[in-house]
Amino acid sequence: MTRKASAFVPEPRHVLVIGAGMAGLGAARLLQDSGVRVTVIEARDRIGGRTHTSHLWPDLPVDMGASWIHGTKGNPMTKLAKELGLKVTPTTYDMSVTRDDQGREIDFIKPAKHALAMVERARARVDDAETDMSLQAAIEAFPEWKALSDHDRRVARLAINTRIEHEYGGDWALMSAWHFDDGKDMGGHEAVVTPGYGLMAHHLAQGLDIRLDEPALKISPLRDGVEVTTTKGAHHADHAIITLPLGILKAGRVTFGEPLDRARQRAIDTLGMGLLNKCILRFDRAFWPAEVDWMEILGPLETLWADWTSYLKATGQPCLAGFNAARTADEVEGWDDATTTASAMEALRAMFGSSVPDPLGHQISRWRNDPFALGAYSFKAVGTRTKDRKALFGTDWDGRISFAGEATSKDYPATVHGALLTGQAAATALLPRHQSKTEGRPTSWWRTSTS
Repeated sequence: MTRKASAFVPEPRHVLVIGAGMAGLGAARLLQDSGVRVTVIEARDRIGGRTHTSHLWPDLPVDMGASWIHGTKGNPMTKLAKELGLKVTPTTYDMSVTRDDQGREIDFIKPAKHALAMVERARARVDDAETDMSLQAAIEAFPEWKALSDHDRRVARLAINTRIEHEYGGDWALMSAWHFDDGKDMGGHEAVVTPGYGLMAHHLAQGLDIRLDEPALKISPLRDGVEVTTTKGAHHADHAIITLPLGILKAGRVTFGEPLDRARQRAIDTLGMGLLNKCILRFDRAFWPAEVDWMEILGPLETLWADWTSYLKATGQPCLAGFNAARTADEVEGWDDATTTASAMEALRAMFGSSVPDPLGHQISRWRNDPFALGAYSFKAVGTRTKDRKALFGTDWDGRISFAGEATSKDYPATVHGALLTGQAAATALLPRHQSKTEGRPTSWWRTSTS
């Protein structure tokens, strides 16, 4: 059949998005709403990336990855949660209980604040050092730390673990004393989203062309665009937005046909990929105080099952999540389910007594061994610089590819909104080049000037 000249309509320019996590979905949503043809390539058999709502318990969906909105004020995730009718439940360490391994309640809120203030004084002492050092090295060299009693040092170490290592995912022996907390905070509360981030991901994904079960293997520049080779073939487009987790980039799981910009490659090499895992346990009754958000244990190992959160307020069901971060999480991740659950229950019974019932069920995350993540989220390791995340974000190969994702966010790394906003920013940067004069303006609910 001969195509009639009058029927010819140029196709929209084509963009490939590698990864269907929040950054990739955010980028694809904005581009498609702007009239750009988009294909999303996703290695997993599901969307969402490191936001994954498990429905193993039909009456109690739980997030195995990200589950908090970090700062509810001005946060695009808060806006979307409200539009979708999701419950947003604030949590605070001011509503917590801390016990030792004999079940004795101890004062921890004020000592934790004092310990974190000491950490800042220790960091200030090394501000003028010739080279960066680990947070651990800076703290252990600080006279105030050396003067602490054994008990006070254990309390301080618990605070460093639960307030710093858990938040940033890195071990204090690996985190940069200079830069580990670079970034900004959204205002408002820390809040859990129920029934989970999964509904947000699916909302963003509506109507998108998403190819699941298709890991990318190689990304190569072409004369007039880019080629992405996957396990199922090759895709060609004018541009590719790469939203792969930092762990995948560091491990070289996806190869590049030409070297990346030197500053970008340095950022990939020096940023750390952290780890935070959870063991979620549901019970037939709540044996902990109903009003608390957090429970902490000062045990023989200050970093093992140190932090627990209650889902009772958020879900109305007796359910707890125990967390391990950094080096401890790596160790526990090697255990089987039975060993992990038994260890978690030992910690709970140390806090609340032998009458604590056996759990009705458990779910355990293992993000380091997840082949499509290789970790939970990024952190500033020793030797990283303030500008490394900015160097990782943006375009390469004369504009043929660009990078987005939580690791590329200079303001909001290691957060869902940070990932989403970088995806939005990467997509927005393409619109002057890819959007024709006849195409409308994007109308996405989350389009914002925040970067």
